[in-house]
Amino acid sequence: MEKETKEELATIEIMLGIYCRDKHGGKALCAACSGLLSYAALRLQKCPHHPKPACKNCATHCYLPEKRALMKDVMKYAGPRMPLRHPLLTLKHYFKK
Repeated sequence: MEKETKEELATIEIMLGIYCRDKHGGKALCAACSGLLSYAALRLQKCPHHPKPACKNCATHCYLPEKRALMKDVMKYAGPRMPLRHPLLTLKHYFKK
């Protein structure tokens, strides 16, 4: 897995962690969120686009509709909380755009 893909997966894992802790309780990812992380990792590995665009801007939506909607909820919830919990990662993400 290339560096950018690893970084993107790490960001997804952090965002899922924020979402899961706040919505489902507990310190570790629940089974559903862990499954979504595994699904996202698989989709990232199989992405046919290089350089990879943001999924929301991609012409080829490789997530199943229900997984895509769930990931959208995760991003919508965790995104505004990222600057407080992970400011350097958030800055890096915005400058990469």
